[in-house]
Amino acid sequence: MKTLGRLLGAWLLAMLFASPGAFAQTGPRTLILYDAPPNTAYTKLGFGYAIMLRNLLGHFDSKVDMVPVQNYTAGQLSGYDATFYLGSYYDNPVPAAFMADAASSSKTIVWFKYNLWQFAWDPTYGFQSRYGFNLTALRGLNAAPTSSNTTPGFFDTITYKSLPFVKYYAYDSSTGAVNADPDVGLTAITDATKAQNLVSMSNPKTGEQAPYVVRSGNFWYVADLPFSYIGPRDRYLVLTDILHDMLGVNHAESHKAMVRLEDVGALVSVTAMKSLTDYLYQLRIPFSIATIPYYKDPLGVYNSGVPMQVPMSQATNLKRALNYALVRGGEIVMHGYTHQYSNVRNRYTAVSGDDYEFWDIVNNQPVAEDSTSWALGRYRAGLLELNLNGYRPTAWETPHYQGSALASKASTQVFPKTYQRVVYYTADKPNLTAAVEKDFAVGQIFPYPIQTDYYGQKVLPESLGNIEYDIHLIDPTSSYNYTWQDILTNAQYVKTVRDGYASFFFHPFWLEPQVGTPGLADFKSLISGISNLGFTWTVPSQLP
Repeated sequence: MKTLGRLLGAWLLAMLFASPGAFAQTGPRTLILYDAPPNTAYTKLGFGYAIMLRNLLGHFDSKVDMVPVQNYTAGQLSGYDATFYLGSYYDNPVPAAFMADAASSSKTIVWFKYNLWQFAWDPTYGFQSRYGFNLTALRGLNAAPTSSNTTPGFFDTITYKSLPFVKYYAYDSSTGAVNADPDVGLTAITDATKAQNLVSMSNPKTGEQAPYVVRSGNFWYVADLPFSYIGPRDRYLVLTDILHDMLGVNHAESHKAMVRLEDVGALVSVTAMKSLTDYLYQLRIPFSIATIPYYKDPLGVYNSGVPMQVPMSQATNLKRALNYALVRGGEIVMHGYTHQYSNVRNRYTAVSGDDYEFWDIVNNQPVAEDSTSWALGRYRAGLLELNLNGYRPTAWETPHYQGSALASKASTQVFPKTYQRVVYYTADKPNLTAAVEKDFAVGQIFPYPIQTDYYGQKVLPESLGNIEYDIHLIDPTSSYNYTWQDILTNAQYVKTVRDGYASFFFHPFWLEPQVGTPGLADFKSLISGISNLGFTWTVPSQLP
C-alpha cells in the first residue's frame, strides 16, 4: 500500500518514440540570484531553493536564468523584467554591483530573508529614504528549547486572506535537534507614502506583529525564505499567490479541482472501482486513474512465496475496472511501468504499487542502471503495454513522486504532461552525503500548473494529499490517520491562491471490506466538501 508518509503523486502507438513540441516561453524574463558560499556543507542549498522558485515562475511562462550572486555583473539586472535574490546563507557577501544596480533600477527587485542589512544599513545606497522602510533586526527562536519549554515560539504565523499559515516546527528532546526555519528579518515602515505592509506575521508567544511582505514601488522584501519545510498550509502558498503581483501577471480568479484513483493495478478490486466510478459519474465529475501497466511480485510477498507477474494482457480485473470507468468520465494516467524496481525490496516489498521504480530509496541515490535510455525504455514499455490493450494515457505520474534527475528529464521526450509532486536535485548524479558542497534534494508541491519546470516537464498539480487510516495491525507501514477533513482544510488554504487547484488522490483499497475503514463515505464527504467550496472539476485531458 502506498501511503502519504511514503511520498515526499491520449496518444497513438506511433507517438511512443516521438518528442512533444518545444514550449515557447512568452512571459516575463526573470533573474534568480542565489547564495553559493564555497567550501561549505550548504554551498548548493541556495541552488535548490533557486530551482524551486524557477519552477513557480514556470507557471507564468517565464524565461528564467539562475546565477550565484557572487557572479553578478554590473548592469545585469537591466536585461530582466524582475530579479529575485534568495538570501539563504547568513552574511553571505552581496556584490556591491548588485546593490548599486538595485538602488537605481526601476525594474522589479524581490529580496528574501538574509543579508538585507548589507544593503539597508550601508549609507551609500540611501535605503530608508528611497524605500520608506528599514530593517531593524534578525529574529529566530524566542529562546532555546528545553525539556521544560519545548516550544519557545518564534514568528511562525503568517496571516493571509484571513487564514493563519503556520510554519513547521519540531523539537526532539532526546537529541536537542530542532527542525524548523525560524529566522526572519524584522522591518519597520518609516514612510507610509512609500512603503506598504502587504502581509503580516506574528509571534504568538510574545504577541508581537511585524511585516512579512513589504513593498516599496519596484522593491519587495519577504522576511523569510518560504521554500523550507513547505506543506499544504504553509506560507509557501502565500508566495505562490503574490508572485502574480510581483511579476505583474494577474491571472483571473479560477479554482479547479482534480481527483485521481491511485495505484490501480492488476489486483485491483473491481467492486471498489465500480463503487467509486458510479459515485463520480452520478455527479458528472471527471476523474483520473493512476494505472500500473505491468504487475510484478518477484519475491512472492503477496503470493505465498511464489513469484508472480501479470502483464496487461492478463490483468482481467484491471481491464474490467478501466473499461467500466473510461466510459463514465475516467481517464488513464500512467503510474510507472511496474511501480517497483528489479527483484529487490526498494524499500518495502518489491511489489508493484509498494516500491519505488526510478530511485534507489534504500541508499538514497539513483538506481544502478539510471540513464536517459534506461528510463525511456521503461516509459515506452509501459506505454506499449497500455496501447496493445487499447488504452491511451493522458499524463505521467512518477511512482512515489520520486525519480532521478535523468528519469524526470527523459519523461519530456514521451509525455506531454505530468500530474504529480516532484523531487528535484542540485546535480543529475547527486552526491547527497558529501561533507563539503554536498548536493540537495528538494521536494515541491504545486498549487497550480507549471508550464515548464526545471526538468522541462509540464506539471499538473496534486496539492492536497490523500486520505489515510491507521491500520498498523494489517499493514505496519500504515500507522496514522489523515482525514477527509484534513484534506478539505488543505483545499480551503489552496483557495487563497487566485488560480489554485484542489487536487487529491484516493486509494480504492480503502473500500475493501477486510480493511475495515469508512473509505467510500469519507471519499463522498471530501468530494462534496470540495465542490461546496466552489471548485470546478477537471482532468488532465481538459487542460492545455
